[in-house]
Amino acid sequence: MKVAVVGATGLVGTRMLQVLEERNFPVTELIPVASEKSLGRKVSFKGREWSVVSADDAIAAKPSLALFSAGGSISEELAPRFAAVGCRVVDNSSFWRMDPSKKLVVPEINGDILEKEDMIIANPNCSTIQMVLALAPLHKVYGIKRVVVSTYQSVTGAGYKAINQMNAERQGLECEKKFPYPIDQNILPHIDSFLDNGYTKEEMKMINETRKILRDDSIAITATTVRVPVQGGHSESVNVELKRPFELEDVRRLLSQMPGVTVQDDPEHNVYPMPLYAWGKDDVFVGRIRRDESVPDGLNFWCVSDNIRKGAATNAVQIAQTLLEKKYI
Repeated sequence: MKVAVVGATGLVGTRMLQVLEERNFPVTELIPVASEKSLGRKVSFKGREWSVVSADDAIAAKPSLALFSAGGSISEELAPRFAAVGCRVVDNSSFWRMDPSKKLVVPEINGDILEKEDMIIANPNCSTIQMVLALAPLHKVYGIKRVVVSTYQSVTGAGYKAINQMNAERQGLECEKKFPYPIDQNILPHIDSFLDNGYTKEEMKMINETRKILRDDSIAITATTVRVPVQGGHSESVNVELKRPFELEDVRRLLSQMPGVTVQDDPEHNVYPMPLYAWGKDDVFVGRIRRDESVPDGLNFWCVSDNIRKGAATNAVQIAQTLLEKKYI
């Protein structure tokens, strides 16, 4: 099976290669694709070195599958070209997510919606993925009326340049800036660009994508997304107003039974999720589960996940595995 990874030298692209290898995805020929300046560069995969090629060369090779992590404009241009030669595309950019003709998939929640005619499949936003994995079992049993989420997002979500800026600031060095302000010893309530309604694109992604994945446009959602100077993963404080009464033990049980979710909730012994310990893992970790005593049927929880793995690379590979199981590739 020929598999192309578009954006193979980027932060998410390199993790996609790692996850493909870890999960023993049946790749017979790897086709790494990157920008012109990376052509000819070698990437390691399954004990071999593979040369980075152009998108045109990759399309000419007619791969069975292409995993994209190269930005919206590139996905807009290249995804249909790959699909036109019979290649299934799993795209990590935001470009196709809200297209009504494209599926937006978290396999543990809605992998069943994938059909043979789906040639371009959207991978959700990293912050959305970890939140909906915790929300999905609650919505199924109780129904969700409203969600208020505040995020604490790792610099890894903004790529290598962001990591380099934080590390350079910590060492007192000059560097190319990813953020408009210092990130070390600072918190930026600003992820992606601001829109006319005062929200950022990142905040609106969480709102719109959650409704699409949970297949319920009636859920009221508001979000504030924040960049914090950590590297391990994204954290979220989630407040949920459910439609029906609940018992906390039932909530913990539902979350514990959800594939891809690990409950870490023992405050008496200081057990709760933290990004430092989520680093390198695929699960979404949920803790600080407690009632919101200010409203009827209100619930608070804290969730943490490695945004580069489950929030991007792992979820994309899981979509590919679902396509494989359905014999679509």
